[in-house]
Amino acid sequence: MVKTASTMLPLGNAAPDFSLSNVDGKEVSLKDFTGKPLLVMFICNHCPFVIHLRSALAEFASEYQLKGLAVVGISSNDVTTHPQDGPEEMKAEAKSAGYTFPYLYDETQDVAKAYHAACTPDFFLFDADHKLVYRGQFDDSRPQSDIPVTGEDLRAACDALLDGEPIREDQKPSIGCNIKWREGNAPSYFGG
Repeated sequence: MVKTASTMLPLGNAAPDFSLSNVDGKEVSLKDFTGKPLLVMFICNHCPFVIHLRSALAEFASEYQLKGLAVVGISSNDVTTHPQDGPEEMKAEAKSAGYTFPYLYDETQDVAKAYHAACTPDFFLFDADHKLVYRGQFDDSRPQSDIPVTGEDLRAACDALLDGEPIREDQKPSIGCNIKWREGNAPSYFGG
């Protein structure tokens, strides 16, 4: 398992625009979440780091959507090399995992590049004005680490945001599988 860390995009950045197809076939855009705090998660079906968090992510999203947080998952992997991350497989995964959030397919990988996403999972939390307030890990748990999955880092950031409290700026990068870039498409921030 190769471990890749988040790029840790600077806090305060505006959420890059997106308009992508959901697993239900509908287009979902950034503007659909105007005025709402938003969590953008870069995830995929096959990554052991995402699989490790899968049920906790589903529970977390359901819980925080009820509290007023908008949540989207985006898969940006190259499906020529990783067909298990394609739209049909994403549809099955969303149902199987119990995802209550839109699970979007970034075929061009332009959205991943705009967010400076580097790994799966990679988390970006934006306030109601869609300014970045948190980017980092779900928690300290990793596959085979024997550390329980709690979501404590992301939960603390979301709770602070929803309660109007300051969010800690000393944030730990997420660790996961690198996004599977199409040949010749890796962005410069990721050595491409």
